Amino acid sequence: MIILDTEHLWPVLSPVKMLSVLVLHLIPRFMRFVFSRMRSLLQVSYTSWFLDAFNYAIATNMDVLNLSIGGPDYLDLPFVEKVWEITANNIIMVSAIGNDGPLYGTLNNPADQSDVIGVGGIDYSDHIASFSSRGMSTWEIPHGYGRVKPDVVAYGREIMGSKISTGCKSLSGTSVASPVVAGVVCLLVSIIPENKRKEILNPASMKQALVEGAAKLTGPNMYEQGAGRVDLLESYEILKSYQPRASIFPSVLDYTDCPYSWPFCLQPLYAGAMPVIFNATVLNGMGVIGYVHSPPIWHPSNEEGNLLSIRFTYSEVIWPWTGYLALHMQIKEEGAHFSGVIEGNVTVRVHSPPAQGERAVRTSTCVLKLKLNVVPTPPRSKRVLWDQFHSIKYPPGYIPRDSLDVRNDILDWHGDHLHTNFHIMFNMLRDAGYYIETLGSPLTCFDASQYGTLLMVDLEDEYFQEEIEKLRDDVINTGLGLAVFAEWYNVDTMVKMRFFDDNTRSWWTPVTGGANIPALNDLLAPFGIAFGDKILNGDFSIDDEQSRYASGTDIVRFPRGGYVHSFPFLDSSESGATQNLLLNSGMNKADSPILGLLEVGEGRIAVYGDSNCLDSSHMVTNCYRLLRKILDFTGSNIKDPVLFSKSVKQDMPLYEDDNHLSSRRTDVNFSVYSAVLGKDLICRTDSRFEVWGTKGYNLHIRGRNRKLPGYHVIGLGRGLNSTIDTSNSRRPKFTEKNKGDYFGNRYLGELDVPELVASQWLVPAVIAITGFVLFFSIWRIRQKRRRRRRSMSGRLANL
Repeated sequence: MIILDTEHLWPVLSPVKMLSVLVLHLIPRFMRFVFSRMRSLLQVSYTSWFLDAFNYAIATNMDVLNLSIGGPDYLDLPFVEKVWEITANNIIMVSAIGNDGPLYGTLNNPADQSDVIGVGGIDYSDHIASFSSRGMSTWEIPHGYGRVKPDVVAYGREIMGSKISTGCKSLSGTSVASPVVAGVVCLLVSIIPENKRKEILNPASMKQALVEGAAKLTGPNMYEQGAGRVDLLESYEILKSYQPRASIFPSVLDYTDCPYSWPFCLQPLYAGAMPVIFNATVLNGMGVIGYVHSPPIWHPSNEEGNLLSIRFTYSEVIWPWTGYLALHMQIKEEGAHFSGVIEGNVTVRVHSPPAQGERAVRTSTCVLKLKLNVVPTPPRSKRVLWDQFHSIKYPPGYIPRDSLDVRNDILDWHGDHLHTNFHIMFNMLRDAGYYIETLGSPLTCFDASQYGTLLMVDLEDEYFQEEIEKLRDDVINTGLGLAVFAEWYNVDTMVKMRFFDDNTRSWWTPVTGGANIPALNDLLAPFGIAFGDKILNGDFSIDDEQSRYASGTDIVRFPRGGYVHSFPFLDSSESGATQNLLLNSGMNKADSPILGLLEVGEGRIAVYGDSNCLDSSHMVTNCYRLLRKILDFTGSNIKDPVLFSKSVKQDMPLYEDDNHLSSRRTDVNFSVYSAVLGKDLICRTDSRFEVWGTKGYNLHIRGRNRKLPGYHVIGLGRGLNSTIDTSNSRRPKFTEKNKGDYFGNRYLGELDVPELVASQWLVPAVIAITGFVLFFSIWRIRQKRRRRRRSMSGRLANL
């Protein structure tokens, strides 16, 4: 679905008619009819309408096309592929980046495509407009890192333009800034003689002129302003002497240039960390198609540069006009104590077929300059690992919003990344002295001995059985801290949230809740913890900090000896409606457990039922102070006296029967959206280099184990705890007989060694005895048959 904003388009484009390149003249008549229809349909448009308009633009050999439209669905393939076709036909497309700011990760399509010039908005004081959408692009996550967008910014607040009828009016929005840049592009096109335009001008060369000529603003970072404010004269000087070439945008990554290089400048590199990924765009002004001649090369400027190890993923074929170059950077182990700056260049050679009339292949060398801060490896307690792998966003599926109080934004589409809608939390943790790394691969792909806490927030995907087993061992035996922030999950509410989409002509229904509680319950089952299916709302105070619990869930299982905080809330789920009617008639609100803290084995666990207090998207109040206290506990075993008050210690376990736990939807094919179901467990290119392409640490692949020093090998055949049978179900089942043992913590850390030893020889012994009995029975039957045959042969002889 494409959300259209055409209100601002016509008044701003009308002055462009005075330019030597006419824009309105090239817009077909039927587009005006389409626009009028869109207005009558609350500015909601159909993809097919745009496909018709784009075909007309190609047929009429248009030079420049402005789109003051946008939407979050970058997987609307007919639309996206038609945009590629537009630019492949040498039409320069300019598009508004969106008006969903100041939130990050809110880029609109098609402006987020690399072959399109994406435009953000600023005011007359060169400040980024609050409404202007911010990067990064979210196509690449959770398994990579987004590109820098917007490309440039232009004036978009209180811009005077003509009304469609008569007179003038003031307009604001990136829908206004985009036509301003389109006008700049038209002026730049007009300076090139018409017989040479197609030889020199194309979507890549025009973007090169705009980003290289832009004026970088003081204050905003690269994901707010791109290359900076568009500068007509500077871009003119570049085009005046332009020779077809390839280049990289951004051309510099400078850790010392803050805040422009945020978030990279906020956290230095260090040995032992997950690779830091920087995703740049390759612009190929030599031709619509190009090829990377050979793998990129890292050229350090000094001896210290050899401490940096870089691997590259990139577009081997560059089409149309653009590609990507991703740097995966990590410091070698010998640099564990190094502190300083590493400088150097990355070069990559690109070649394109000869242009018409040429014989020689066009070649160009692109250069990306690096200036990186490096510090000694921080202590384990200050290192936090963010789980990005198990996050699912819109598109491709209907992933609902986390706060059900928000009615005007039904989709969870901001990426759920540290540097998108959790960027304020990231800044806060850095200010508090924590180092936060991102894991875009399964939980088997990190070394738990290096981290104080694994932070899992608002996760929607399932878990491999190997992940569940490894995490249990990581917490109990390796001392990893675990902090989980969940979200609502209620099947009845999800069913009620479905709607009919006119564009796809189909019913859309949420594929999961705000978080995937059944999957989280499987992950937490070895620790005796589970969330429920309530949707709780209300205000509360903890440790003198006022907070809002917005569509969170409750804790229904927690072991004895843990600390659980409960507060009175209303349940707004479908199943809680009747209860709320009774409560509103005079009864007091029931206390619901929402925060639990537990020591288990060598590690520590904290669970909380709501993530909206960390998410910048629709936050009412933040819980950053609570998060710091949780990380102090999970990473350093520092116990806040309020959180660990004796009054909240559990003398008896919380326990909810399996039949009352949240269940998965059976009417949704979740494997379509999942990176787990029906997929292979594999460590991707955002994990440590030594486990790329493997299943991770301690897991068999290609006949070998990758074992960490002092890390116990996991017997995947029988699981981490032999007392629990998981052969028939992913969720362990407990009888009334062993329920007390399970929640009495013996299962968690104080395992009875004879029990484990018995479980190792008991199964083989039973199998051996059964085999012996079966063999003996078969032998007895065969002996009886032989005796019968002998007796029969004797009788026949006598006859």
